[in-house]
Amino acid sequence: MGAHHRARAAAEAAGPVADGIGRRRFLGYVVAASTLTVAAQLGESVLAPAEAAAVVPSVPGPAEIYDLNDMLTHAALPTANLITIRVEADGTVSFALPRAEVGQGITTSSAMLIAEELDVPLDRIRVTLADARPELLFNQLTGGSNTTVSTFTPIRVAAAVARERLLKAAALELGEAVGILTTKAGAVVSSVTGRSLDYGELAAKAASVSTGQVSVALKKPAEFKVVGTAQRRIDALEAVTGRKKFAMDLHVPGALPAMVCRPPTINGTVRSVDNLDEVRSMPGITDVVTISTGVAVRGRTFGQCIDAVRALRANWGPGTADGASDDSVRDELRRAELPLPALNLLTKAVDARFTFHFASNSALEPNCAVADVRADSAEIWASLKSPIVAQEEIALKLGLPVSAVKVHVTEGGGSFGRKLFHDAAAEAAEISRAMGKPVRLMWHRTDDFRQGRTHPMSTSRVRATYALGEVLAYDQRHTSVATDFGHGVGEIITAEAARLPVGDLTFSETIFTLTQQTPYHFGLVTQLLSETDKRFNTGSMRNIYSPNVRCAQELVVDELARRMDKDPYRFRRGLLKDERGRAVLDKVAEVGRWGRSMPAGTAQGIALHPEYHSYVAVLAEIDCRPETTGRQIPDAFTGPRVTKVVCAVDVGLAVNPRGLEAQMMGGIMDGIAITLTSGLHLENGHFQEGSWDNYFYTRQWNTPPQLEIVVMPPTTGEPGGAGELAVAGAMAAVACAYGRATGTMPTVFPVNHAGPLGFEPLPTTPPIPASPTDGLSRAF
Repeated sequence: MGAHHRARAAAEAAGPVADGIGRRRFLGYVVAASTLTVAAQLGESVLAPAEAAAVVPSVPGPAEIYDLNDMLTHAALPTANLITIRVEADGTVSFALPRAEVGQGITTSSAMLIAEELDVPLDRIRVTLADARPELLFNQLTGGSNTTVSTFTPIRVAAAVARERLLKAAALELGEAVGILTTKAGAVVSSVTGRSLDYGELAAKAASVSTGQVSVALKKPAEFKVVGTAQRRIDALEAVTGRKKFAMDLHVPGALPAMVCRPPTINGTVRSVDNLDEVRSMPGITDVVTISTGVAVRGRTFGQCIDAVRALRANWGPGTADGASDDSVRDELRRAELPLPALNLLTKAVDARFTFHFASNSALEPNCAVADVRADSAEIWASLKSPIVAQEEIALKLGLPVSAVKVHVTEGGGSFGRKLFHDAAAEAAEISRAMGKPVRLMWHRTDDFRQGRTHPMSTSRVRATYALGEVLAYDQRHTSVATDFGHGVGEIITAEAARLPVGDLTFSETIFTLTQQTPYHFGLVTQLLSETDKRFNTGSMRNIYSPNVRCAQELVVDELARRMDKDPYRFRRGLLKDERGRAVLDKVAEVGRWGRSMPAGTAQGIALHPEYHSYVAVLAEIDCRPETTGRQIPDAFTGPRVTKVVCAVDVGLAVNPRGLEAQMMGGIMDGIAITLTSGLHLENGHFQEGSWDNYFYTRQWNTPPQLEIVVMPPTTGEPGGAGELAVAGAMAAVACAYGRATGTMPTVFPVNHAGPLGFEPLPTTPPIPASPTDGLSRAF
C-alpha cells in the first residue's frame, strides 16, 4: 500500500480500508457556464509506513514510502479544478480527458467513474481527449501507470458535484425537498411522488452564473454499481469496424502525405542531395526539402512518397553512434559499472551479471502527425502523451508564441512509452514550415526501428550475501545507456532540466529511485543506477527500468533458493514484506499447480512484482526441448515456447476488471518477448532490424495456449497502477522457468540474441525495402 493510501486509512476511523475514502467530504467547483459545468479541487497528505518485522528485516526503500506514482499524482492535484465535466442540454455528459488514450482503455474507465457518481448510463457519456493546455502544468502527462490513480478522485468529485446540482435544480422545479429526490442510471431525477425530470431538462437550470466552491460526499465502495464491474470498452465498436479516428484518418484541408528519407546510421546528417530536381518531377510529388533529420518529400499518396524516398541520392554526414556495435556498447557499460561492496569472508554470495540488449517499443501505429504551419500560427494533430511539452517546444522552434500553436491530441494505436516524445509532431511542423503547406507525415516502419526510440541496452550486476539460511544483504548496480527523459514531467521546465549535463543523470536517478524496490526482506538492500553513452535515441519503454531490474533480482532469488535447498515459491513466501504480495503469490501457486511433475526440458517459474501501489505474481511454464521447439515455422522463430501463464493481480480497486485483464495480457506478451526473442542488433552504427517481420515480438506460436488472469478482490478503496505492472513480473517468471528447464541461469536477454539473425537485414541506403509493394506491406 502506498503512502497516500496509508494516510487515508489512518484518517478514516469511521470505516474499514475496503470503504476507502468513505464519507469524507470533498471540495468541488460549480463553474460559470450556460449549462451545468463542474470541476474538482482536493488535497492530499503523506504518511510514512511502518516497518514490517522479519528475521533480517530490510529498511523500506524510497519507492516503498513515496514512489513515482505518488509524485505524479501530487503534481497533478493543484490543477485538478481546471478539469471539467459538462452536462449537455440533450442529457449527455461531456468530459475532455487530459491524458492520451493509446489503447489502454482509460476513456472507458474514466467514463465509468462519471457514470458511478452521476448515475448516468455509459452510453450517454462522451469522453474526448483534451488539447494541450499549458495551464495544467504537470496534469497532462500520460505515464507511470498514473492516469486512473491521479484522476480517480477528481473525476468522481466533479461528477458528484454535478449530481448534487441536478438534485437541487430538480427540487426547485418540482417544489419538493431534495431529501426525497433520487437519481437513477437513466439520467433522471425522480421523486417519491412519481414525478421525474431528465438531466437534459435540468442542465441549464443547474448551471451557475458564477464560479463557486461546494462540498460533496462520494459513494462508498459498497455502493458502487459500475466501478468494479467488467465493462466493454466504450470505443470497441468503432475500433472493430474501422471507424475509430487516428491521426492519419483525420481530414485536414490541403494536408498531403509526407515521408522522410533518413540517414543510414543513427542521427546522421544530410550533406547534399544529388538529384533534387529529378525527384521533384516524379509523379505525384509536390515538394522536396532538406530538414534537420533528412530529406522530406510530399506527394499525392504515400506510395508515391516511398518511391521518391527510394529514388533520392543523398550524401550523409556521420551519425552519433558510427562504428558502435552490441559488443562495444556492452564493454562501455561494464567499464561504467559502480563497484559492489566488499564480500565478508564469513558469508557466501550469489554473484551475477546480466546483459539486456536494446529493444524497440515501436507501436503498431507508425509514428505520425499532421501539421499546418503558417506565418503567424500552427496547428498540430498527433497522439501525444506529453502534449504541453510538444506545444511549448514546437512554438519555440517556430518562433511563435505558445498561444499561437494549437496541439490536438488524437487517439493512438499503441505507445509503450514511445509517444512520450513528439518527434513526429516536431518534424511535421518543420516540414510544413519549410514547404509552406500542410502535411500528413508518417514514418516508414523501418524509420521507427532504426531512427526511433529504443529501450536502452543495460547491464545489472547483482550480489546477494547469505549465511545460515538467511539473506543478509542484496546489492544491485544497474548500468544503462542513458534513458532520455526529455519529456520531463510534462512541461518545458522539467523537460529542459532533464537535458542538462548533470540534470539528465539526476533525473534518471530520481526515476530509478522512485520506481525500484524489492518486495523481500533481504537485510541491507542497495539498488543504484549508473548511466553512460548519450549517442542513442532512447526512451522509457513499458515499465521503464523495472523489467530488467526485477528479472535480475528474481533469477538471483531462484539461485539463492537452489543453494539453500529450498522451494523457490516457499522461499519467496517466507521473505515477503507484505500480505498483499503473499496473497497474489499464493494464488498463482494454487491456480498454476506449482510444483507439479513436468518432463525434463520443461519447467515452471514464479515471480512477484510490486509497483505503483499494486502487486502482480506470475507463474509461467516453458518448453525448452529441442524436439518440440525446433519445428516452428519459419525457422527464425525456433526456440523455447511458453506454454502456460497464470497471473494474479491486486491493484487495490479494479475500476474495470475486464480492462485490467486486457492490460495484464498485453504486459505478459511484452514480458515473453523481451525475455526470449525481441531485441535489436546494433552493428556499425545502425540497428539491423527494420520491420516487424524481423523483430521477433511474441507471435502466435509463442503465445501460451493456457493463459489465466486472476483479478484479486478489492484490498483498498482506491486503484493502483496497472498499465505497466505485468511486464516485469512476466519477464522474471519466464526467465526463471527457462533457467530451471535448462539447468543454467540465463544472463543475456533476449535469450536468442546471440544466435543467428534469422533474417536478411534490409539495406541501410536507402533504409526502405526495395519493392514499393513490399515496402507498403511491411510499413503498413
